[in-house]
Amino acid sequence: MEFMKIFFSFILGFIITFIAMPRFIPFLTKLKFGQVEREEGPESHKIKGGTPTMGGIVFIAASVIAVYLTFPSYILDPTVGLITLMFVGYGLIGFIDDYLIVVKKTNLGLSAAKKYLMQSVLAVLFYVLALNFVPGFSTVITIPVIRTSVDIGFLYPVLVYFMFTATSNGVNLSDGLDGLATGLSMVAIAPFVIFGLMSKTYAISIYGMAVIGALLGFMMYNYHPAKIFMGDSGSLSLGGLLAVLAIFAKQELLLLLVGGVFVVETLSVIIQVTSFKLTGKRVFKMAPLHHHFELLGWAEQQVVISFWLGGFICGMVGIVLGVL
Repeated sequence: MEFMKIFFSFILGFIITFIAMPRFIPFLTKLKFGQVEREEGPESHKIKGGTPTMGGIVFIAASVIAVYLTFPSYILDPTVGLITLMFVGYGLIGFIDDYLIVVKKTNLGLSAAKKYLMQSVLAVLFYVLALNFVPGFSTVITIPVIRTSVDIGFLYPVLVYFMFTATSNGVNLSDGLDGLATGLSMVAIAPFVIFGLMSKTYAISIYGMAVIGALLGFMMYNYHPAKIFMGDSGSLSLGGLLAVLAIFAKQELLLLLVGGVFVVETLSVIIQVTSFKLTGKRVFKMAPLHHHFELLGWAEQQVVISFWLGGFICGMVGIVLGVL
């Protein structure tokens, strides 16, 4: 029965998003909520300016509706409640950033400090609530392959903090090409659906499948040439979701591997900024890494599909290590 409901959540998430998006796009266009491209971004991206953004609002809403319609009893479930809090909460931070950008008509939304502070507060809030309201929540992590459990005690909240802040920013940095972050998020969420099924933590599986379905519906309008972008509303929410799924699946360390492409994208930015500040030279033609390949002459779709393949491989290896 649970398997059928999990599949139904996927279908429902897809249908709601697929039907809602054609109505949401004209609404955003009417409000003139369009993408503001970075001046320092690739020249080929200037044509994308004005494309409706904040599409993440739709797939967030569709996912939450799909979850609670499929499992009405989850309304009082603390695990599902916290997944929703982090998914919607990080999406709200992104929405504020998006809103400031489209209103000011510049690429300057929330300052980096304010955005990081809000992400940090939400991460701390999650830990406090999980510790007090989620039965069995512990500071134990599992080391993949050797299947050894280690209680890291006071270091666990530090790990949780960095999981949320790093993952949300990692997905955000990867959201630079049509369909890139959407596809990468789908393949990164999928392993946690499997881990949830294996551990019979069905809340993880149903939420993951609802979001994958909603993202698939969104992809119909987000793949090249994109009719709408997810914006920070979508990318930050997906990062928060990945972190909370990994925590409840007790696969915290595997998040690094499953989200391997997000890690590489983030590292490319860190390396680029550090190199330029220390030596005045750039390691990549442009960061994040997907822009580097664009400037090497790769077509946008070629970069996207190659990165998707990399994400798929990371996800498959993560699944294998998680079941060993």
